[in-house]
Amino acid sequence: MRLMRVAAVAAAATLALGMAACGGDDGDEGTGSGSKSFAAGSTMEKLNKAQKIKIGTKFDQPGFGQKGLSGKPEGFDVEVAKIIVKELGIPEDKIEYVETPSKVREDVIVNGTVDLVAATYTINDKRKERIAFAGPYYEAGQNIMVRKDDSSISGPDSFKDGTKKVCSVTGSTPIEEIKKYVKDVATQVVPFDTYDKCRDALKSGQVDAVTTDNVILLGYIAKDEASFKMAGDNFTKEPYGIGVKKEDTDFRNFINDVLEKAMQDGRWKKAWDDTAGKFGATLGDAPTINRY
Repeated sequence: MRLMRVAAVAAAATLALGMAACGGDDGDEGTGSGSKSFAAGSTMEKLNKAQKIKIGTKFDQPGFGQKGLSGKPEGFDVEVAKIIVKELGIPEDKIEYVETPSKVREDVIVNGTVDLVAATYTINDKRKERIAFAGPYYEAGQNIMVRKDDSSISGPDSFKDGTKKVCSVTGSTPIEEIKKYVKDVATQVVPFDTYDKCRDALKSGQVDAVTTDNVILLGYIAKDEASFKMAGDNFTKEPYGIGVKKEDTDFRNFINDVLEKAMQDGRWKKAWDDTAGKFGATLGDAPTINRY
């Protein structure tokens, strides 16, 4: 009898462990730390144990990061960030979104204000001097938006005569790129801190055009087709990456692994189809991750 009782206790313990293991799978669904485990001392472990994360993103860019009726940002950047958060085993409701305009993206990473930045963040060598990038997870291209009734602008060369004003955002790649085409930077290039302000300036006639990445402009046009249209073709390539601290190679590698996995299993495409894809922009093939 004693042996039978011992066997029964052992069987119950085994069953309990099995149930606990099944329960641990919930962590893979982003509902808690669950079965997730990471290298001791890594950023991934710290975030997983804390069960919260701060993400820098845009609040004013349709299709990528725009504050919705929920009071939280919505868009492709946000959905890509959620995929990363889920792989960290952190619940989605434990994400704190921090509005991150172009001009402060490096600052919030370096200062530790956020844990990562997903904000239509073009990968380039100048930015790599201060921070590191995982990705790219998308390749956009710079374009120009004008008023619907304006046929005088057909591309960046239209600004070379010095008569047209163009708006873009301070600290962005597009504002630096368009300076190559204007006759007088001081009078023709109008900087604002958000693209919403550029859009409003275009609609009111204060400027003649807005320039930034094509997918952002398509978002604005989709919301107000009566007022705006695209002018010409893309004239740059803008690979979007996830910004992290420069020295955090392990975190960057982890994010790269997550992005590659999401591109293969369909989550990446679904994130696009549910957001920016609704505006008619083309996703294209999955970009090759740059593991530098």
